[in-house]
Amino acid sequence: MSEVRAAIAQARTIVVKIGSSAITDLDTGIDHARLDSLVDALEARMRAGSDVVVVSSGAVGAGIAPLGLKKRPADLATKQAAASVGQLKLAQAWDASFSRYDRTVGQVLLTADDVSNRAHHANAQRTLDRLRALHAVAVVNENDTVATNELRFGDNDRLGALVAHLTVADALVLLSDVDGLYTGDPRKPGPDGKPARLIAEVAGPEDLDGVIAGSGGALGTGGMASKLSAARLAADSGVPVLLAAAAQADRALADASVGTVFAARPQRLSARRFWVRHAAEALGRLTIDAGAVDAVVARRRSLLAAGVTGVSGGFSSGDVVELAGPDGVVCARGVSSYDADDIADMAGKSSDDLPSDYSRPVIHADQLVRT
Repeated sequence: MSEVRAAIAQARTIVVKIGSSAITDLDTGIDHARLDSLVDALEARMRAGSDVVVVSSGAVGAGIAPLGLKKRPADLATKQAAASVGQLKLAQAWDASFSRYDRTVGQVLLTADDVSNRAHHANAQRTLDRLRALHAVAVVNENDTVATNELRFGDNDRLGALVAHLTVADALVLLSDVDGLYTGDPRKPGPDGKPARLIAEVAGPEDLDGVIAGSGGALGTGGMASKLSAARLAADSGVPVLLAAAAQADRALADASVGTVFAARPQRLSARRFWVRHAAEALGRLTIDAGAVDAVVARRRSLLAAGVTGVSGGFSSGDVVELAGPDGVVCARGVSSYDADDIADMAGKSSDDLPSDYSRPVIHADQLVRT
């Protein structure tokens, strides 16, 4: 067994994301037999000594059948209506299944703002930590009834990665209808006529060369592209990841011997730097010259006003902004020391030409992360 699989198998705190297709069906809604099977595997992992946090998709899928819909709705209002019905049924189903083992379930509904806003971020973290301390099973879902197209996690794979960071988890397991990461669609031959190959372990970006990832299916918003993105996000924050089929949940949660594993970076990002890089919404953008790109990216220096060539967005001091080089490519994110209007007035000026009120860097090196 590889070191990554051993780390996941022995993880003390684990976040398990369950895909919509694993527990819901277009015709019948929640598939209680499949959900019970997943809970059996989760219970076995908890009895082995692990704390488990569940991130459950399926609210919209669980509401489709009761509302008489024939397919996943495309418009936001109908999605929210389906979610309002489905969230109740999903919570009841998780509670009923875990009650077979005398487990108490707590539902945690999050929006993207709960993670991107630092105060909300801390509140969500405290709630999850307290549920674990009280020996309750936290079942997390995106609050689809109030989320908008402009303010969403995008999919529950990303939510799972963010919850793994919030809970300082030792591992993240993504369970859905796919049994791992392939070099292409395993149902179709590749350009060379050969079938796609399963990638057992991803140690770094070079292992993903040539990989083609697709979008989601009929019930979910995810897909291989979202799972790959979430796995890389979690691994970047220091959390190893296992991507496996929900049908193999017993083995995935027992010894991590199935699917694809993603190695974590050697050192976990601090909560502050993770928030700046992955969780916070960027409220503006600064365009910087080539010299500033070199200083920020290669030499890890603070961004000074002299290197700023353009400002966009109505952000304020303390907001997160993106930094883009002359080619328009975003190279970093950071917490602005000034309002957008102030930086527009400062742009291109040396420190000697600025009043004392503007003596601080535009973004201090401690508040910068490379992307």
